[in-house]
Amino acid sequence: MSAGLPSEPVAVVIPAYNEEGTVGDVVRVALTLSSDVVVASDGSVDRTAQVAREAGARVVELTTNGGKGPALYAALRATPAEYVVMLDADLTGLTREHLDLLLRPVLAGELDMSIGVFEGGGFVTDWGNKLTPHLSGQRACRRAWLLGVPGLNAERWPEPAITAHLKASQARWAYVELPQVAQVVKEKKRGFWAGAGARTRMYAQLLTYRARRKKGTP
Repeated sequence: MSAGLPSEPVAVVIPAYNEEGTVGDVVRVALTLSSDVVVASDGSVDRTAQVAREAGARVVELTTNGGKGPALYAALRATPAEYVVMLDADLTGLTREHLDLLLRPVLAGELDMSIGVFEGGGFVTDWGNKLTPHLSGQRACRRAWLLGVPGLNAERWPEPAITAHLKASQARWAYVELPQVAQVVKEKKRGFWAGAGARTRMYAQLLTYRARRKKGTP
């Protein structure tokens, strides 16, 4: 670890679905923080798993595409680390310094969870991330706390469940700016119409979280 960060058992966990174009770079940056980097390939049908392995990650391959929640859960179960940094697999502009920004306040005991938000990485991803910062996939916390999130393994998009648990557990959390980091938008990865459809389905799942939880439906 870099100067100023105590030596702690830390893993980086990366849920990934069809992210062969970016996952390798994310893994290589993650390895500058920890040798324990776990990619959970969420039923990917491209070379995501192979690229992640070649970059140096341990890979958990899920046979079906169950969503980010089950993939995150599988990655968490695959490491014994006390602390985890959670990253999306489609990031661009990521550096070791960004990982330190996320992890430092958690290791110092100042926060129970830090949540990364983009700053200056690009208009589209900056705007989307700042509009809904609570949906960010860039986080750091104790692994046991994250495994304790109710319904984590059942949510295709687990961020609302994590937010609810932050409130219920009265955890200390804060947003941390990640300068020059961005994501490859779905419309670019899948084509405009397919990407827009995937985005619509994602937000439908995210926005109906509370109603589904009350009804007890996934």
